[in-house]
Amino acid sequence: MFIVLSAAIAPGLALLSYFYLRNQMDTEPRRTLFQAFIYGAIITFPVLFLQFVLKEEETFSNPFFINVIFTSSIEELVKWLIILAVILRHVEFDDPYDGILYGAAVSLGFATVENVIFLLSFGLDQAFMRALLPVSSHALFGVVMGYYYGKGKFSSETIMKKYIALALFAPIGLHIIYNSILLLEEYFMYAMLPFMLFLWTFALRKVKQAHEHLIDHLSQSGDT
Repeated sequence: MFIVLSAAIAPGLALLSYFYLRNQMDTEPRRTLFQAFIYGAIITFPVLFLQFVLKEEETFSNPFFINVIFTSSIEELVKWLIILAVILRHVEFDDPYDGILYGAAVSLGFATVENVIFLLSFGLDQAFMRALLPVSSHALFGVVMGYYYGKGKFSSETIMKKYIALALFAPIGLHIIYNSILLLEEYFMYAMLPFMLFLWTFALRKVKQAHEHLIDHLSQSGDT
């Protein structure tokens, strides 16, 4: 049990540490990040329960809709709502890079609980692949979401609405592509590898841009 839990939790904590340590200019309080991680973990249970009920009741007859469109949308929507309702106005969300950290923390809380449930149910055989694909993809969706939240928070009211909308629809679009590729079954790795390469490149570019926005923000506020 301990080994399974360690294997399930370690990838999420490692990825969150990676994004945390990349921010060398303005370290975010660990307690606040941990709270964001817990929020993401908590929302996993109602989302998975809803997905289970809809599949068991065969509410939607189209498997593509339930497995790709609905699943991608509901998972990103609840993460987006948590940041909007609980984190966006938090006093510790005080620079653009914080969006990256909070987006990743909420997403990795969700992915970690999902990973624990999966590995407890099916064993350690898939632990490495789960770390490479579902856990890291959730982290990267969260980075993209958090980037646009960070942009929006420190923009004018009109532009803010555009970025907050992008914080929802950009991760949903990426998640839909990811889940669509999974349906390719034995051929999915031929499409998944280039997609994950693109996703990492895209997300890390957002990390770099968030650092640049942070420098501008600190310069404008007179902190540098």
